[in-house]
Amino acid sequence: MAFRSFERTHLELSMLSILGVLSTSLAHAQTAAPASPATAEACVALASNADRLACYDSLFKAPVVIQSQAEVVEPVPVVAATMPVVESSEQAKPESLKDKVVQKVSDLHILGAAPKFDPNVSLLDRRWELSEESKLGVWNIRAYQPVYLLPVFWTSNKNEFPSSPNPVNTVKDKQDLTSAEAKFQISLKTKAWENIFGNNGDLWVGYTQSSRWQVYNSEESRPFRETNYEPEASLMFRTNYEILGLNARLLGVTLNHQSNGRSDPLSRSWNRVIFNLGFEKDNFALMLRPWYRVEEDAKDDNNPDIKDYIGRGDLTAFYRHKQNDFSLMLRHSLKGGDRSNGAVQFDWAFPIKDKLRGHFQIFDGYGESLIDYNHRATYVGVGVSLMNLY
Repeated sequence: MAFRSFERTHLELSMLSILGVLSTSLAHAQTAAPASPATAEACVALASNADRLACYDSLFKAPVVIQSQAEVVEPVPVVAATMPVVESSEQAKPESLKDKVVQKVSDLHILGAAPKFDPNVSLLDRRWELSEESKLGVWNIRAYQPVYLLPVFWTSNKNEFPSSPNPVNTVKDKQDLTSAEAKFQISLKTKAWENIFGNNGDLWVGYTQSSRWQVYNSEESRPFRETNYEPEASLMFRTNYEILGLNARLLGVTLNHQSNGRSDPLSRSWNRVIFNLGFEKDNFALMLRPWYRVEEDAKDDNNPDIKDYIGRGDLTAFYRHKQNDFSLMLRHSLKGGDRSNGAVQFDWAFPIKDKLRGHFQIFDGYGESLIDYNHRATYVGVGVSLMNLY
């Protein structure tokens, strides 16, 4: 009986030991990964306080995930979806008429294919400030036409009876003149408006005055035989294309008035619209100027046939060699027969000493001055040059 009692006791202890191990394992499993109970009653049935607390947390609270610092992921910013931007190689097309005009005029400098030029060397740039690098702003006084003083200006054929198809402008009394006189010319211009159309188009205003002075005619009290006054306004654009080996650099239009400021019968005047085309290459420049005369009433026209003598356009070529400036002007009526008339003028400015420069001029043809517009003669002058043409 004692042996059986011992054996039963030993068996009960073994069973209790196994149940304890199973209970411990189950409790450990529930602690490590507690199951999510379906109801609160399931949590009440748990024997361990820790298990019940974990059960209640899993049932009634949102799971909290605690991440280590290494596992923290930076939030990704939300980027609004945008359409891809495609850059067009073409400029935005202008909509208004003004914008179209501005774009067309601004593009005049890129017409055609021309070699690059140095604005510090370009003759036309120095004269008209065409490129952006050459612009000096507005209201700067500059030389325009050649400025000179010719103490000796001699003619082969004096015009002592100035005439015109208008009888009111025909002189009947002889003028006592000497063949030698003095001549001087002043000519200035300034820019009044810069970059009118985009980055192109400048408005210039100019004034030229040339006088013939009978300084050697003491018997007639040394009068001024003829003075011509020439105010004008010019709208100039830069261009850049090649033609016949020359770089076309300038395009412009000029409103020109010229008169001698005298009363009848010696009064002479006319108004013109002059078109300007400028070309250059190295030290050579060429200006082509066709013009249109603004007609007047026949009874008020002092010189109705002036186009048939002074012409309908002129061409001036300029060349610089070291310190010598040469220019040649040609003009013609562009008509045939008796109306085929014109003139040629050659000017040479040359160094004398330091900044002192001499000036030589020869003219042959019609219209050396307005009073002589229909009088042909040859004139030769010598003196000093006061300002360079270019």
